[in-house]
Amino acid sequence: MINKLKQALQERILILDGAMGTMLQAYNFNEEDFRGERFKNFHLSVKGNNDMLSLTQPEAIAEVHRKYFEAGADIVETNTFSSTTIAMADYEMEEYVYDLNYASAKIAKDVATEFTKKEPHKPRFVAGSIGPTNKTASMSPDVNDPGFRAVSFDELRVAYKQQVEALMDGGVDILLVETVFDTLNAKACLFAIEEVKEERNSDLPVMVSGTITDASGRTLSGQTAEAFLISISHIPLLSVGFNCALGASQLQPHLEAIAGKTRFGISAHPNAGLPNAFGEYDETPEQMASQIQKYIDKNLVNIIGGCCGTTPEHIKAIAQIAEGVTPRPISL
Repeated sequence: MINKLKQALQERILILDGAMGTMLQAYNFNEEDFRGERFKNFHLSVKGNNDMLSLTQPEAIAEVHRKYFEAGADIVETNTFSSTTIAMADYEMEEYVYDLNYASAKIAKDVATEFTKKEPHKPRFVAGSIGPTNKTASMSPDVNDPGFRAVSFDELRVAYKQQVEALMDGGVDILLVETVFDTLNAKACLFAIEEVKEERNSDLPVMVSGTITDASGRTLSGQTAEAFLISISHIPLLSVGFNCALGASQLQPHLEAIAGKTRFGISAHPNAGLPNAFGEYDETPEQMASQIQKYIDKNLVNIIGGCCGTTPEHIKAIAQIAEGVTPRPISL
């Protein structure tokens, strides 16, 4: 599949899926739905822990993947954004991390295989989603103690390694280190990935996607887009790019800042605009696609999809404008 992926990237712009959380909200799952049979008597409330739905509502997760593939996605992300021991500590579910990642990868891979069999000319791929965790390694959460760190590099490395091993066991085609707000966290993850790849003699491709947090044009840990690119370019990557926090038009200058400075692929999965007063995303598929058309006109991207607020309709609109376009040249 790696050769097929690289060949596809040379031939066309690949389409990534849209938001998982946005889609799951429509199911209106209650506490009992989240628990399922397996966690029926769990001692904490688990409503809102979307990653555990891969264990308790697997058909819903499969259905979301199917809808994105039907909309034109080449790549879907596993439902594992928070599936590390560090992030799962909020629900005291650290011991289930392997199961969460393995099950999520297997669900996505089974759906991808189903679509590839139907359309062998358009192979479908699975990206193992690795979120940033809810802790930061390079800044203190306590303004009165700037030297304090809530997590260490090594703690992150160990947690990420567990996640990566389970995702690989479940059959992912790519590892996607995404929504990077602290590059030190990402470096711990990339270190863990390189460890696992070496141990398993694997050449699994890796995507890295940072997040520009505000109008300053920097990540939360203070890097510009170009600095972020430089600080991770020692690792051979399939792609580097940005996702979340901003809508497509606000993200464009940051893609422009890196597109001419790397031979890696460039990825982008922006939000459906900026959130309104209720935290909802209002940008229509047509509005979002018209902004992404500018990415394509300027030859900025190799992989394009959607983050918060996006749906299969958004991905379909994006896939339509990307169809038949010659991609930005890259070295693989």
